[in-house]
Amino acid sequence: MHLNTLAGRSYNDLMQYPIFPWILSDYTSKELQLDKPETFRDLSKPMGALTPERLAQFQRRYKEWDDPTGETPAYHYGTHYSSAMIVSSYLVRMEPFTQHFLSLQGGHFDLADRMFHTIKEAYDSASKTNMADVKELIPEFFYLPDFLLNTNKFELGVYCGLPPWAKGDAREFVRKHREALECDYVSAHLHEWIDLIFGYKQQGKPAVEANNVFHYLFYEGNVDIYSIDDPLKRNAIIGFINNFGQIPKQLFKRPHPQKKVKKLDPASSAPSPATQSVSHYSVSSDRFFFSNPECLKPCMSPLKELQESVGQITQTEKLTVLAVEQHKILLPPLYSKYLAWGFLDHSLRICNYDSEKALIVFENLESGEILCACCPNTRTIITAGSSTVVNVWKLSDSRGKAVAKLRQPLYGHTAPVLCMAVSSAFNILVSGSVDQTCIIWDLSRLRYVTQLANHKAPVAAIAVNNLTGAIASCASSWLYLWSVNGELLASVDTASTGIGSLQINCVCMSEANEWDTDNVIITGSSDGVTRMWSVELIKQSKSPFVNRSKLASRANEQTKSLDHPELASLDSTNPMTSVSSASEEYVDLSSDALLRSQSSSTQSVTSSLSVGRPVPTARRTLSVQSEDSSTEEGRVQPVPAKRRTVSECNWKRQLIFRSKLTMHTAYERKDNKEPAAVTAVACSRDHRSVFVGDAKGRVFSWSMAEGSGPADHWIKDEEQDSCTQCDSKFTTTNRRHHCRNCGQLFCAKCSKHEIEVPQRKYYKPVRVCLVCYKTLKSHT
Repeated sequence: MHLNTLAGRSYNDLMQYPIFPWILSDYTSKELQLDKPETFRDLSKPMGALTPERLAQFQRRYKEWDDPTGETPAYHYGTHYSSAMIVSSYLVRMEPFTQHFLSLQGGHFDLADRMFHTIKEAYDSASKTNMADVKELIPEFFYLPDFLLNTNKFELGVYCGLPPWAKGDAREFVRKHREALECDYVSAHLHEWIDLIFGYKQQGKPAVEANNVFHYLFYEGNVDIYSIDDPLKRNAIIGFINNFGQIPKQLFKRPHPQKKVKKLDPASSAPSPATQSVSHYSVSSDRFFFSNPECLKPCMSPLKELQESVGQITQTEKLTVLAVEQHKILLPPLYSKYLAWGFLDHSLRICNYDSEKALIVFENLESGEILCACCPNTRTIITAGSSTVVNVWKLSDSRGKAVAKLRQPLYGHTAPVLCMAVSSAFNILVSGSVDQTCIIWDLSRLRYVTQLANHKAPVAAIAVNNLTGAIASCASSWLYLWSVNGELLASVDTASTGIGSLQINCVCMSEANEWDTDNVIITGSSDGVTRMWSVELIKQSKSPFVNRSKLASRANEQTKSLDHPELASLDSTNPMTSVSSASEEYVDLSSDALLRSQSSSTQSVTSSLSVGRPVPTARRTLSVQSEDSSTEEGRVQPVPAKRRTVSECNWKRQLIFRSKLTMHTAYERKDNKEPAAVTAVACSRDHRSVFVGDAKGRVFSWSMAEGSGPADHWIKDEEQDSCTQCDSKFTTTNRRHHCRNCGQLFCAKCSKHEIEVPQRKYYKPVRVCLVCYKTLKSHT
């Protein structure tokens, strides 16, 4: 986009619209394989030179060109790769581009097969089948799925035809398309395309050698329209340029340097299942916590301790972690001050973070009690509360005194507003209320945009993803995910069977690599557990006899685990079900699954099973009649449709449980001496750490630290003084050893076995207990 801007391309001019390349050539496969070079278009060639047959015809035109007037020099292509008509045809399903298209098309839509109706045919036309088509793409192909949907219901089809690997979902197409754009293969070759469009191969002899010569009127400076006396000729040239497009300004006279691509160093870390089959172009993303949340290691003492419940945690650019209590928010961008409310006089105060001294006091701002506030910038404060009105205030100086002036009251809620979240990137405000709705407001115009309705309880927490615009809202134990335009993408009830009432108090989202499906939504709940969720497309059956969405049943809260022998026997007898997990290829042998197996032979293990989560007293069975189709912790999902054809299945976006953090705060762990509700969660700037604040004012961190250290599922050393299996006392010589799989404490003799534990990201043999060793061995 920076190159487009520097070359004079703008969203405000359809004739000078930003240009992006076709990067893929595979629009027929069921799965997009970014590790194969043949998946990609040859970025060193223009669109007209991608196939030898069509290139030969363009070369013949160039060699045989003869203009008797001598005004028009030889060229390969008489049409351009970007024009007002091309842009309007791509965006024809969205206003105001629909009206632009109609004005260029004579007031009516063209025949369906002449319009942009499938991705594959558009690529085939531009790359090989149409001599008059060499068009490239526009930026919307990499971030805006709405342009592929006919939400305005124009008479040109409901959906744009998508490749099979998009699973019939426009959002999935854009996500994978963006992932392909950012992959290492494209990064290693994109400079070749830059040379063609913005660089030294745009004009002159290099352009001829690269088969990249267009009609001379496409180039800047080739004609001075003001020097043409003939009005007919001048108007014809202007019309030609307006209708057929213009070449961007030439930015580089020398070859553009190749991007330095990091290569996977096999010696740096052991390969994971996600990277074993990837070629040398791929790079491991294990540096982010959401890629391997099981590897997060907790700190053993609080990072910070506040006097009251933690309300907000943030990390500055200098990587300093700051935290404030509830009813306070830190003021960007320096975070050296905070805004406080909740006082008996209903005042609003700006205080110094270090000294906590009140610097400015605003009184009588709200007619009722202020319940929430946010600050999109240093000059704007937004408050809301019991009055149901969202008030936007502008801070200014009047005679040396700070004054808050009301810019606009925003009316829409019918009950007190409990929470708000703001996104400066998308310039929106989202407010949540007791009336069980959220409202999206436009911050630039201070107007209502849309309502997010049908929550099951008052909305208590909201977060907005600044990369994608996705909105997460929480009501009681329910988590909802919305698009920036108010479309409900997925929802899940985070409460597991037997937990009872559960309230989500806070939520945040990871914001690294928006195309990465491993990105998580993090929720903190009243049970002291921090949970992580990811969005996945789950294959659903269209069969009238089996509704796969109803196969999900609430099992035990431990997800990605197999409670054997119960579930193992069920899975072997019912081929239609399996345990939901991030990977569908392996059985997760987690701590509870193995310890429940161990408990049948060792009573001492039974007494320690409460560490991590409660153990069911009765055997749970999986009911295929369950009406709840949400995917959550411990819920059983249908096996992906290797057993069904594509025609028998469709895809549904669901929130899948990934992992949870329980040490220090969870009530379900007996080794937590002071459990407390989680009231604030945040991700570090480098996405290698997660910060958790609780109702006791403590802030803990979980980090992707290298080397040894305690894992979240390990029982604390001080909580047990004897071996879980043989009951021998721990002494100076009889040391404690954690089983790397189940996390329990054993003596050296009972934990002498070593084996790989891939589900815990241990790809080299590590110390485990006997029961875990036998179970893991039986599954290898």
